[in-house]
Amino acid sequence: MSDTHFDFIVIGGGSAGYAAARTAHSLGLRVAVVDGAAELGGLCILRGCMPSKTLIESADRYLTIRHAAEFGLKAQPLGVDVMAIRDRKRRLIAEFAGYRQGQLEDGRFGLYRGHASFVSQQEIEVLPRDGSASFMLTSRSFCITTGSVASVPPIPGLVETGYWTSDDVLDAAELPQSFAVLGGGAIALEMAHYLESIGRQVTLIQRGPQFLTGLDPDCSAVIEKAYTRRGIKCHLGTRIQRVSERDGRKHIEYLHGENECNVTVDQVLVAMGRVPATEGLNLHAAHIALSGKKIAVQPTMQTSQPHIFAAGDVCSSLDVVHVAIQQGEIAARNAARLLKGEAASETMDYRLLLFGVFSHPQVAAVGAGEAELKSLSIPFVAASYPFADHGKSMVMGETDGFVKMLAHRESGEILGVTCVGPQATELIHEIVIAMHHRTTVQDFMIIPHYHPTLSEIWTYPAEECADQITG
Repeated sequence: MSDTHFDFIVIGGGSAGYAAARTAHSLGLRVAVVDGAAELGGLCILRGCMPSKTLIESADRYLTIRHAAEFGLKAQPLGVDVMAIRDRKRRLIAEFAGYRQGQLEDGRFGLYRGHASFVSQQEIEVLPRDGSASFMLTSRSFCITTGSVASVPPIPGLVETGYWTSDDVLDAAELPQSFAVLGGGAIALEMAHYLESIGRQVTLIQRGPQFLTGLDPDCSAVIEKAYTRRGIKCHLGTRIQRVSERDGRKHIEYLHGENECNVTVDQVLVAMGRVPATEGLNLHAAHIALSGKKIAVQPTMQTSQPHIFAAGDVCSSLDVVHVAIQQGEIAARNAARLLKGEAASETMDYRLLLFGVFSHPQVAAVGAGEAELKSLSIPFVAASYPFADHGKSMVMGETDGFVKMLAHRESGEILGVTCVGPQATELIHEIVIAMHHRTTVQDFMIIPHYHPTLSEIWTYPAEECADQITG
């Protein structure tokens, strides 16, 4: 497209941005995508979901070899070829990224490879990556989907001493022998799992009192116990004092409770979450409000300027790709409504908010937790069941963890579940479907489940919840 005026300009070509662009195009809008990244594809494809799960797949298979004797098998872990793991990841990601690049370049959208900044509420300036002169684009509506970047805390000495982020681990041809992983969220737990699985020494240092802040504290207890048994040192409730160099290695000093602790490792991996990538957007020129560091949005995905939308990590309370895609699609549909003179009436529904962590054991949750239900004064019953007493998980030798189900005390509707254990990120989807249809525990407990399967574990907390309601 040679024109410089559009109906809908998307800033950022990742998962949320592409979803918004293709949806807007399907509704007949003239669409442009502005992306200033070195490679097209977005975080999930290039440096997030897909590359990390590729490495974790190798880690999971190596763990199986390490535990072969438990199953009467003679196998020895002869070592890991980190470069081969990296190269496999590169091949897969190149395919995924190439496909996304093809989608962005297939002529449906005007594609501009450069950095965008707002000049006004209707106009952006684009600074091309190739160093050519900047130019202006105008649009009747916008969607900001610039994603996020790794959060680096202001720890004394950290920058001077040097550190890695997950980006470095995901594309490393060689890995040092020991790591201190700073953080206790999904990225930290997944990277710790990968590194320990392939024979690296790992110390996890988390500021908060539990892993996966906001989830059921029992999940953290399971992960901590399982990781400790594997040899990962887990320190929760810490305060890092400083990082320094000692004999060519990284020396970390921190408080663990009231105790002064320290660890010396080959590398520090900062995995303390991500922050919105808003630098350079010049949001104030368009009078776009922030909520903390994130762009403030309504459930319609509208910012403080009704014709400017946002989607994905730049504004979302949960940085996961399926939510970003849904937000992008809703933003595009609401923009189309606005341009036709209608109200932006479609809103995000977070009732089925889904979260998963590919640690070992895995963690997954959907819907409300106990703390949220209590804060809303919603009456509920709860029941849990351990994998250690479940036939299929015992056969698999994967007995860490539990499932927990929450149901409305009066209606019996399933309100939320938590799963920590084998294949949790797969098992959770049965409950997502049930909750989508507002299934009650009374109905769920009579749905047939094949034996022996992991899935049938859900019937036990459902039955216990049903007994509490009818009893």
